[in-house]
Amino acid sequence: MDGRGVAQEIRERAKLEIDVLKGFGVKPSLANILVGDSPASRAYLKNRDSACREAGIHSRNIGLDADTSQAELHRVIQDLNHDQDVTGILLQLPLPKGLDDVTAIMELAPQKDVDGLHPFNVGQLWRKSAPLVPCTPRGVVVLLKHYRVDMAGKHVVIVNRTKVVGRPLAQLLLNEDATVTICHSKTQRLRELTKEADILVTGIGRREQITVSSEMIKPGAAVVDVRTSEVNGQLVGDVDFDSALKTASFLTPVPGGVGPMTTALLLYNTLLSAAMQKGVQLRFAPEGVVGN
Repeated sequence: MDGRGVAQEIRERAKLEIDVLKGFGVKPSLANILVGDSPASRAYLKNRDSACREAGIHSRNIGLDADTSQAELHRVIQDLNHDQDVTGILLQLPLPKGLDDVTAIMELAPQKDVDGLHPFNVGQLWRKSAPLVPCTPRGVVVLLKHYRVDMAGKHVVIVNRTKVVGRPLAQLLLNEDATVTICHSKTQRLRELTKEADILVTGIGRREQITVSSEMIKPGAAVVDVRTSEVNGQLVGDVDFDSALKTASFLTPVPGGVGPMTTALLLYNTLLSAAMQKGVQLRFAPEGVVGN
């Protein structure tokens, strides 16, 4: 499943939508908050800046020291909430030790929360009415729809329980009438459970400790590899790609699978948050772009 190709379709539509939004006085602008100096986070930020520039979205980065206090972080978020020139805010996670991401996320204005993690947006997702949905989970669902992988009635096993991926993805799949099992580090009989999945979504991120191979995959299953690891200087996913190809009917590569989808959905959420604040409706949704 080629995430790059599908993501490019969404990004092209996003660029077209920018011109339309400008006619309504809407100027999407994303503020990225990075606390500390994580190389991985800085790499994400660089890629995000490039994607925003290509789409015509203004991107602004706010760097804070790793020893920033919780109160100072909240003050920065509140200032951005009230800044009329900022239409979307993204708090780069994880935060350094000593900072609580839950309370920080609660400080975000829900309509500017482009990651869809504020409790209000999470509640809307549970009600099947969330406009701002976490980017990676929605990207997974959009990719499955593009390749016409039927989710209704199918058994989906997610090996990830984080609030950024596993939990919102489980709800999105339930909304598609799938039967969902969530696995995690304490799950027993993990290999047996993954082999029962019609759709397997793996987000472990510890390739050197656990590798998903064909023995863990049900014949004909669709496999979505969400997390990445660096092994011997090379970026890899959870899945042994060559091994899994022998068993899976659909498989995402790493890189080039879910990663580009996450970026494309972030651009979409940034446009959507800006449009909502002006009372303007976007002319497209990612699910309606792909596969047509």
